[in-house]
Amino acid sequence: MVDWLRTLDENNPKAYDKCRAAVARLALLGHELRRPEADYLRDDFYELRVRLGSVNYRLLYFFHGRTVSVVAHGLTKESTVPATDIKQAVARKAAFTANPTAHTFRGEITDAQPGEAGTNVEGRP
Repeated sequence: MVDWLRTLDENNPKAYDKCRAAVARLALLGHELRRPEADYLRDDFYELRVRLGSVNYRLLYFFHGRTVSVVAHGLTKESTVPATDIKQAVARKAAFTANPTAHTFRGEITDAQPGEAGTNVEGRP
């Protein structure tokens, strides 16, 4: 996930800024975030919905407990979210659930080490 955001920042800073703003709103509102900004996808996964021009960006996330949401996967959406992207998010959820500490990233995307897969978004303090 961090790698996807870093690449987005390098290739399309405006889209990156909008995605970061969406993650910040998720951190602020958690379960209260609704359409059009967020929507339930399936299998306890939700999607943050970001649009810039004619391109739809989606950040797949799930909730861990009552106050933490975990962004598991990012993609540029066409008509539907491909099953392979959902499968990858499910695998990341399983890894996070097994060891949350090892799969939590806090900090700026620009400071992330290559290969860090998940982004843990803290809920309201």
